[in-house]
Amino acid sequence: MNNRAEVREFLMSRRALVNPGQVGLPAGANRRVKGLRRSEVAALAGVSIEYYTRMERGAISGASPEVLDSVAKALLLDDAERAHLFDLAHAASPVARPPRRRSSKTWTVHRSLQWTLDAVTAGPAFVRNGRMDLLAVNNLARAFHQDVYDMPGQPPNIARFTFLDDRAHDFYPDWELFAEVTVAILRTEAARDPHNKELHDLIGELSTRSDEFRSRWGAHNVRHHGTGSKTFHHPVVGEITLAYEGLEMAAEPGLTLTIYAAEPGSASEQALQLLASWAATEYGPPASAAKAQETTDR
Repeated sequence: MNNRAEVREFLMSRRALVNPGQVGLPAGANRRVKGLRRSEVAALAGVSIEYYTRMERGAISGASPEVLDSVAKALLLDDAERAHLFDLAHAASPVARPPRRRSSKTWTVHRSLQWTLDAVTAGPAFVRNGRMDLLAVNNLARAFHQDVYDMPGQPPNIARFTFLDDRAHDFYPDWELFAEVTVAILRTEAARDPHNKELHDLIGELSTRSDEFRSRWGAHNVRHHGTGSKTFHHPVVGEITLAYEGLEMAAEPGLTLTIYAAEPGSASEQALQLLASWAATEYGPPASAAKAQETTDR
């Protein structure tokens, strides 16, 4: 991706979102731009208009952390947007090293990780990368994402399912929200890992094949996606509301372990139990148990 274009479009989009009144400036009736003027951002950030203009044109390499932080405050960036700005500046640096990321084509789940996933028996547990490939799952996650696995192409990918499979509109009752979150995750990852060809290829595919993705991609929204709750409509067990926690894997930079859980005693917990029974019939024992049995039989 063109880093200078990414910087320019991100800063311009954030500047347009700030109402002058939010930062103590008069709105006025003669404004020709939406949001703040460049001169106003520069004044709020404590830099010259010339310097900020160069930044907004994409010349962000060399900007100090103090300047980036001042611009972030001037534009009222949230934590995810501030981190995104710093990622863009890091990627623009001529001495920046690409982050160490595992290719989905070569990465394989190690035994202890699969044991850990299979030890989670009350809810779906899975490992994904920033591209939203499902790299490792327990049986419940495999059953939960059965339609994602049913799509052609490997590895199974949540973003491709969201925008290129009509079943996603049934699986996600609030599809608009899930679509926004999916694009924001990909946009965040694109700044973190700007040299990832697999990620760029996916974004290119979705931009070409989905108008819904393309319009959202142009909004330059980003987010941290760590905890919360979601409602789904699963084809086997129906509506189910689950809390989730996303944990960054220290041993595998760029990968996230996500675990879903239902409220104890709720209808969603009963639905998960039903799904677990269905998964045991459909897929057999967990991957680690099957491997252990294979070793014993030898």
